[in-house]
Amino acid sequence: MKVKEIKVRSVLGKSSIGDYCINPYVGCMHACIYCYADYYTRKFSRHQEEWGKFVDVKINAPEVLLKEIGKKKKGIVYISSLTDAYQPLEAKYKITREILEILTRYDWPVIIQTKSSLVLRDLDVLKKFSNIEVGFTIISLDENETRRLEKFVSPPKERVKALKILKENGIKTFVFVGPIMPFTRIEEIEKIIKETKDFSDEFYFDKLNLKPDLIEKIRKVEGFEEIEEEKMNEYYKKIKKEILKLIEKEKIKAKILF
Repeated sequence: MKVKEIKVRSVLGKSSIGDYCINPYVGCMHACIYCYADYYTRKFSRHQEEWGKFVDVKINAPEVLLKEIGKKKKGIVYISSLTDAYQPLEAKYKITREILEILTRYDWPVIIQTKSSLVLRDLDVLKKFSNIEVGFTIISLDENETRRLEKFVSPPKERVKALKILKENGIKTFVFVGPIMPFTRIEEIEKIIKETKDFSDEFYFDKLNLKPDLIEKIRKVEGFEEIEEEKMNEYYKKIKKEILKLIEKEKIKAKILF
């Protein structure tokens, strides 16, 4: 793992989810095979290393945020658009925690999306916000399946447990079921919903975002060698209809993003 400490000029970026986004790191140790952030990171940085083999730590991010926040209009901050803010290096650097402490001081609304139970470390800070949502990405409850695609994330059981703890502590929560991998059975999606619906305020569903070269990368994973884009399109049309029925059946608040 190549870790580099860098300094940045700006921290608050534009976001299609909130008003702003913050990525405390460049790159991600989680090394998820399906991650579209690989494409954008290569496009906007000089990194050519294998995804998951490098991370740049924005060591001055809290300092820069403190300067920016006084000049910007208050808005929703989405944390983790191109990197997981709670990837393993966060345990050492605590950049995300420092950022949250600043945001809570100004009481800016925050959305955090992660695959790591490390977020529970900052429960004391999260509880100070008047408007915050924390959600977990879960593609499957089968640990063997997730390990093939998400090498270094918290196991699904840990994420479900963390979701429950957040909910019990008054934090608004969500589950992001995505990307739904090609040919995932509706029964697997139903399992995720049933396991988490008591602890989740909302569900989001999304398909695989096929950026250049990504399909070839996925074809190297056992079980996905024969993926064809045309068949994927038909699959997603079918699974969308099945998810809509499932949403109605389980009576959950949900959005399908495809």
